[in-house]
Amino acid sequence: MFSYRKLAGLMFALVCAGIGATSYAQTQKYSPVSHISGMGRTATSTEIAAWDIDVRPDFKGLPKGAGSVVQGEKIWEAQCASCHGAFAESNQVFFTLVGYTNKKDVEMGRVASLQLTSDAPYRTMTMKLSTVSTLWDYINRAMPWTAPKSLKPDEVFAVTAYLLNLANVVPDDFVLTDKNIAEVQKLIPNRNGMTTKHAMWPGTEFGGVNGLNAKPDTQGSNCMRDCPVDPKVGSSIPVYAMNAHGNLAEQNRLIGGVRGLDTSKPRTDVVAVEDPPKATPDKAISKTKTSEILPILQKNTCTACHAVAAKVMGPAFKEVAKRYANRSDAENYLAGKIKSGGAGVWGAIPMPPINISDAESKKIAQWLSQGGVD
Repeated sequence: MFSYRKLAGLMFALVCAGIGATSYAQTQKYSPVSHISGMGRTATSTEIAAWDIDVRPDFKGLPKGAGSVVQGEKIWEAQCASCHGAFAESNQVFFTLVGYTNKKDVEMGRVASLQLTSDAPYRTMTMKLSTVSTLWDYINRAMPWTAPKSLKPDEVFAVTAYLLNLANVVPDDFVLTDKNIAEVQKLIPNRNGMTTKHAMWPGTEFGGVNGLNAKPDTQGSNCMRDCPVDPKVGSSIPVYAMNAHGNLAEQNRLIGGVRGLDTSKPRTDVVAVEDPPKATPDKAISKTKTSEILPILQKNTCTACHAVAAKVMGPAFKEVAKRYANRSDAENYLAGKIKSGGAGVWGAIPMPPINISDAESKKIAQWLSQGGVD
């Protein structure tokens, strides 16, 4: 039963938290709430060092280290190519990292193909990159996808060097170090492409004290003229096929103008038609046991992202079996997805391609399609 005593205790805790936050903001250091017994302590230097790993554009925070293009290529093939392609050119799992920059861009510091008149089909990472510290910092924090922060500083230098080599920034025999990275910054193709004239952070360059008198570079206003008419729907997804290939809304990027239909919800705007006949499993065929499949799953590192009954990074095997239980071509479809990977069917997290034999992928697909996951 709720009591005023509990409410008073909650209010006291919130007030104390506010005092602690104010104290931190005023002192700008890691300090405990000293006037309240048993609350907080000073962070150790080791704890701060583990958290404070960012690398700034002036290279403050960059650790010592060195890595060559040749070393980076080996690391890339082992840990990065499955998602980004051997030459960072793949667009199957994540968007393309390298391409459409040339030696002229390196000389000018502005990537010509970023212009609207360019024939480039899309914009790559190296086209937009303006500071090499951003590239180093992101690789260090987030890569590889399955084991972020696992690369040592020398390995991060090597992978960065390999990407810069693919972008025609450094030669094949180049060794990137904490000593020469500032010189490499002067060669980044789009180093002069970044602007600070947007008033998005404090600064004196816009006038006033700490930029407080500055105005944003855009002045938005509501527009209530020439509004578009209601669109006319030319085609739609049949009721029975709404979720046949996963939720389309989850298979589109969260940015941009394209939005997929939420196919996980039943349609209410049309009269349902009879669903297509469900496939009848052959009872004469003995179902594959989970205990027979587990060694194959472990051998191919499937269990790093999936569990039998619980969601890990990817969906549980039980959920996969449930979704495709009534699909007539489930075995062939799942065998192909296991080998090729993909993204969007179960959310935004992609599944990289797996180097698995046809026999083993078919065995796993049989197990899932039979609906016998126990």
